Amino acid sequence: MHLSPPLQSLTSHTTTVTAKERYSRAIEWFEQTMPTPRTELHYDTPFHLLVAVILSAQCTDKRVNIVTPALFERFPDAASLAAATEEEVFGLISSISYPNNKTAHLIGMARRLIDEFDGEVPGDIDSLVSLPGVGRKTANVILSVVFNRSAMAVDTHVFRVSHRIGLVSDRCTTPLAVEKALMKNLDPELVPRAHHWLILHGRYICKARRPDCLNCGLTAVCRHYNKATKAPQK
Repeated sequence: MHLSPPLQSLTSHTTTVTAKERYSRAIEWFEQTMPTPRTELHYDTPFHLLVAVILSAQCTDKRVNIVTPALFERFPDAASLAAATEEEVFGLISSISYPNNKTAHLIGMARRLIDEFDGEVPGDIDSLVSLPGVGRKTANVILSVVFNRSAMAVDTHVFRVSHRIGLVSDRCTTPLAVEKALMKNLDPELVPRAHHWLILHGRYICKARRPDCLNCGLTAVCRHYNKATKAPQK
């Protein structure tokens, strides 16, 4: 994923930044640096994306993209995957994290699609989370990417970056609380892009162990950065 060079600091160093200003400046910077963000998972159909997102749990997109071409060739749709044996599926995804569980989830998901949804990926959250291996985060990815709905999938990147920048308060201690806070403060039409902004920012700039603040254009309004730079020197 290529990111444009960081902008100059959006504001001078300030003591207090309001939540409204933080959102406004973050949106401004993301729109300039990542105007058309997209998922890095490779897929051709909604079914393929659903499979890829299930596989991506606690696994990198890079690894998933290595595995899925052969998997999609062998099982291009719900009907073919529903008829698969666990041995067949496991052999194709064994390099993915938790392959035993994900094998069962994929076959169970495909069979539920055939039995209840005519083999098609449903477009509502209640139906999606009824599928094996599909939680709220996965369902929101599908709603956002496939159906362009105003749905915020909160993974570890979104959770971390939202707290660090200060888009959500420290009281938001669960993914659902973060999701609700972001949805409350973002215009609905921005949510599908904002989901990718936060993921990609967390993946390439605001990394878990060592955030790359020197290449971030949000330092002027970032709560984490301003706390760190104000810390007393030992």
